Amino acid sequence: MNRELIINVNPTEIAIALCEDKVLVELNKEQCQTGFAVGDIYLGRVRKIMPGLNAAFVNIGHEKDAFIHYLDLGAQFPSLQKLVASQQPGKRGMRLETMKMEPSVEKTGKISDYLQVGQTILVQIAKEAISTKGPRLTADISLAGRNVVLVPFSSKVFLSQKIRSNEEKKRLKRIAAAVLPKNFGVIIRTAAIEAKDEDIEHDMQTQIDRWRKTLQAVKKSTAPAQVMSELSRANTIIRDSLNGTFSQIVVNDEATFNEVRNYIRGIEPESEKLVKLYRGGVPIFDNFDISKQIKSLFAKYVSLRRGAYLIIEHTEAMNVIDVNSGNRTKAEDNQEQTALDVNLAAAREIARQLRLRDLGGIVIVDFIDLHKAANRQLLYDEMTKLMATDKAKHTVLPLTKFGLMQITRQRVRPVAVQDVTDVCPTCNGTGKIEPTVLLDKKIENKISYLTQDRKQKYVRLSVSPYVSSYLRRGLWPLRMRWMWRYKFWLSIVSDQSVGIVDAHYYDRKGNDLVKE
Repeated sequence: MNRELIINVNPTEIAIALCEDKVLVELNKEQCQTGFAVGDIYLGRVRKIMPGLNAAFVNIGHEKDAFIHYLDLGAQFPSLQKLVASQQPGKRGMRLETMKMEPSVEKTGKISDYLQVGQTILVQIAKEAISTKGPRLTADISLAGRNVVLVPFSSKVFLSQKIRSNEEKKRLKRIAAAVLPKNFGVIIRTAAIEAKDEDIEHDMQTQIDRWRKTLQAVKKSTAPAQVMSELSRANTIIRDSLNGTFSQIVVNDEATFNEVRNYIRGIEPESEKLVKLYRGGVPIFDNFDISKQIKSLFAKYVSLRRGAYLIIEHTEAMNVIDVNSGNRTKAEDNQEQTALDVNLAAAREIARQLRLRDLGGIVIVDFIDLHKAANRQLLYDEMTKLMATDKAKHTVLPLTKFGLMQITRQRVRPVAVQDVTDVCPTCNGTGKIEPTVLLDKKIENKISYLTQDRKQKYVRLSVSPYVSSYLRRGLWPLRMRWMWRYKFWLSIVSDQSVGIVDAHYYDRKGNDLVKE
């Protein structure tokens, strides 16, 4: 399988597209400088205790207070608090390797027994802020690497269930026993199966060093404050997905390119050559045919082959997907087979859409009715198999007698693309746009201002493909006429994400020349 990672960097966000055989299967977007990501560790201050929920709200610097449940405190929370308290100003500071562990937290206890308003606690983000909810926290701290996940305040070595070889289990446990200090445990990931001993040892030592730097940051910080940042979203995806099947990783920003390349050089030097810097004039997502897929795949209607289609509806309570056969034949003698074919094709697309849109919560799928029990079982088995590659925790239930399939799926980040009800910036809510016949005059007026008043000698104009074609057409196109008239160089970039009557103006460094 040909797998590519395409990273589109712009001033406000980083969009990361994972493609398999040129087909988009995952889309992640990370807002620049939001400062809150799964895995980040914060020194927080307890704002409010909620006895009825057996939970507390914690201030970590987010606009909304974060939430932590009693069961998320972790079994070794008293030991964590003892260690954090020892790092406060004026205290000597303890080391986890030498400290005596406190009694474990009881599963049936109350949060008020361990937390008080105003108390400082060390927490990790388990779930990003989504919609009106603040971040979800855990005090059961862990640090993830490529091959291992370090678990402070534990002394156990856990192995991925996919590691089945007894010899491999012995090897990995031996490596862990040789490297781990006292009071440190580890979860060994599936990626460690083919990793060298020294790579696993280096990974463990790296996470131990990160833990020590976190404690050093605690000493210098006052709550609320971030004390350890997770890897960037791009590097996190690479860490969890990088393997020999990646054909290339393409980045359109030099700083991010160097960051990704340096990260890969550290974990897998032989894969460094996979990272490439994109310098093309066409936007990177347009060049790799991702923009078109995004526009089609995030619509309410999703087409399948031979006329079948899906309807995907989002509500506050659940997500509903309806499978329709469209204009497929309804002949009695093959109706069951037709329904099965459409349902199997729909199952493949649904599994992909769940990953692509990162849909969470309850998903109800209304498949076309199947009358044979064997066919219903076949559809369920196929859906279970297709969902097996989804890294998010999920459960698939068999079809009900009404032909409905229930799927639950965990989501820890905001949905990648969601509907918004803001006023349209192009028509300003009127449903009407400026006359397109006046667009060239509008662009020329702006160019006249930039070249005559602000003395710009170079302008990069980003417009829709239709406008780009119009400005370039003919033997003496508008582009050439403007360049001759205003004595400057005009570069026109065709961008599918730009509206039909929109235009953006940039200098050589990509700075916006006209900030509305």
